[in-house]
Amino acid sequence: MILNKLNSIYAYFNNNDEIISFDQLASGHINDTYFIKTKQNSFFILQQINSGVFKDVPGLINNKVLISNHLKDKKKHLSPIELKRRVLSFVKTLNGANYHKDNDGNYWNLMIYIKGSITYETVSCETVAYEGGKLMGDFLNLTSDFNPSNLIDVIPNFHDMSFRFNQFNEALSKASEDRLSKANKYIKLVSDLKEEMHIIENLKASGDIKLRVTHNDTKISNILFDLDKKGLCVIDTDTVMPGIVHYDFGDAIRTICNTAAEDEKDLSKVKFNIGYYDAYVQGFLKEMKPDLTALEIEYLPLGAKTMIFIMGLRFLTDYLNNDTYYKTSYLEHNLDRCKNQFKLIESLTEQFNKMKI
Repeated sequence: MILNKLNSIYAYFNNNDEIISFDQLASGHINDTYFIKTKQNSFFILQQINSGVFKDVPGLINNKVLISNHLKDKKKHLSPIELKRRVLSFVKTLNGANYHKDNDGNYWNLMIYIKGSITYETVSCETVAYEGGKLMGDFLNLTSDFNPSNLIDVIPNFHDMSFRFNQFNEALSKASEDRLSKANKYIKLVSDLKEEMHIIENLKASGDIKLRVTHNDTKISNILFDLDKKGLCVIDTDTVMPGIVHYDFGDAIRTICNTAAEDEKDLSKVKFNIGYYDAYVQGFLKEMKPDLTALEIEYLPLGAKTMIFIMGLRFLTDYLNNDTYYKTSYLEHNLDRCKNQFKLIESLTEQFNKMKI
């Protein structure tokens, strides 16, 4: 049944082929993404964008294509084959559009699969951390001359701390007694950290930190590596939009330096790995340092703490809202994610003095 549906979608894209097998990729929280193999032995990524989360899907897809085209222009010295390994390539529909809208109002886009690539859900060596930092620094460096005003805000206020606190407070006022009781410890931690967690937002609002093109979802699983653990390509560019460097740096550190998956229930396994942090910073600054101000560099460590916090806050808010945003696999999934992030903040805080750049 699903294969028939995917083939009906695939037929709208520019090809003379047919899907013979597929696997659903489960790493994302928001979209439905499929790895597909065709009769002609080609491989693609077919993705349905969640229009319940993303209110302007055509604009989102346009963002992705604009940034990919910009990166391809910057890397045009590479061979066509190598370029397809280094930058996401989108397949147009038969009528020349970048997406297909089905009869149910769902939006689909099709990307060429990058062969010989792997992803990591967690990091197990400093080489991967270093390569991840280098590749994300390269992405931000190469897009630094792209005017961020040419991109739509895919999710307005995405990393805006005041906005996230307003969402949290609203969820708090409506949450069930049972969920409030189970989350009580983390509700207090949110209150304790509130002032510190607004520092970077205030610097952004004052104009002291530059607005630029940012990826906004830089978890380690959104970086492709080759089989030798060398960075290949930044993927999952759905949330590319205007932002500040601390968002991308911080969210990468959040996943790279967590010694466990973000929903690990055994909190004794959750620690902040300072060695991975140092390796990521080294790779990141190798590509990005010339474009950063002293003030931006100074606040990168706080950016890491802030992004861990904001994800913990969002998981907690969704839990209090009865799990309406993130996909969950069981009843307490969002609460476990929240606990995980706050344990990571605790471990980071113990080592914060070692994080200065």
